[in-house]
Amino acid sequence: MPFSVREGINVFLAGFIPTENLRFREFELVFNISDAVDEFALLSKTAHYNYDAMCKTFEGFKLRIEPGTFSNSEIIVMLGQNGTGKTTFIKMLAGKLAPDEGSKVPELSVSYKPQVITATFQGTVRGLFHKKIRESMNSPQFQSDVMKPLRIEEIIDNEVKQLSGGELQRVAIAMTLGKPADIYLIDEPSAYLDSEQRIITARVLKRFILNNKKTAFIVEHDFIMATYLADKVVVYDGTPSVDCVARSPEGLLSGMNRFLSMLNITFRRDPSNFRPRINKLESVKDREQKQTGRYFTLDE
Repeated sequence: MPFSVREGINVFLAGFIPTENLRFREFELVFNISDAVDEFALLSKTAHYNYDAMCKTFEGFKLRIEPGTFSNSEIIVMLGQNGTGKTTFIKMLAGKLAPDEGSKVPELSVSYKPQVITATFQGTVRGLFHKKIRESMNSPQFQSDVMKPLRIEEIIDNEVKQLSGGELQRVAIAMTLGKPADIYLIDEPSAYLDSEQRIITARVLKRFILNNKKTAFIVEHDFIMATYLADKVVVYDGTPSVDCVARSPEGLLSGMNRFLSMLNITFRRDPSNFRPRINKLESVKDREQKQTGRYFTLDE
C-alpha cells in the first residue's frame, strides 16, 4: 500500500518500513535539538573568536556585515535569499576577498569548499586524495567518519573529470574535511545530492565538526538540512543584489524566526521526528503562530 506524503517522508527519515519490518538505513534522522546534542556527545566550547563589522561593495551591490562571535564545536548556517551576499561573506572569511571597510577576520587556518566545483585534476579520485589529503586518507577515524558514509570507495578509482555532479560534490566535501583547519567554510553542500545523500552528508558534517571541536560556516538552501546542522544562524536581509546586511550570529530559534518572518512563512514540527513542516498560508496554525510571533518553534 502506498504511504501518504507525510507517512512516506517520515518512513524515509526513519530508515525503516514498519509495514514490512524492513530497515534500509542504519540510522534515523531526528530533529530534536537536545537529542542531537546527546547523540554527538557535544563537548564544552573552549575557544572563542570574533570578527568586526565589515563592508564589501561591488558595482551595484553592497554588503554590510555586523560584528559577530563564534566558538569551536559550532556550526553557523547562513540564511538568506539568492543574491544577498552569503557566498561573498564566505569568501571574505576564507581570505578570498578583502573587506573594503573594517578589520579582517581572525587569522585562523581555513578549509574552503566553494559553491561551484570544477573538475580540473588529471587522474583518479585516489590520486587526487593522495596528493591533497594523504594523511587524512590514511586515518582509520577519517575513513569511518567521512569516507565510508560518503561512499567514496565506490568512486575511488574513477577519473575525476568523469564524475557526475553528485559524485564530485561528495569528493569535494571529503577533500574539504580532510584538510586540517580551524574553520571549515562550506558553500551549498547539498547541491547535486539526492535526498538520501543529503541526510548522510548532514550527519557527516555535524559529527566531524563536533567530534573534532572545529567551527563550520555553511551556506545551505535546504531548510531541513539547515535546521539539522545549525547551532547558530546568520540571517541576511535587505534588497537582494542591491544592498544587504549579514546579521550577527544568533541562536537557532531567534534566527529562524527572524528569517521566516521576512518570508511570511511559518513552520511547525512533526510530532514523530520533529521534522520542520511548512504551514499552509492562512491556515489556523499559520495564523496562530503569526499572532504569537512564533514563525519557527522548538516546542512539540
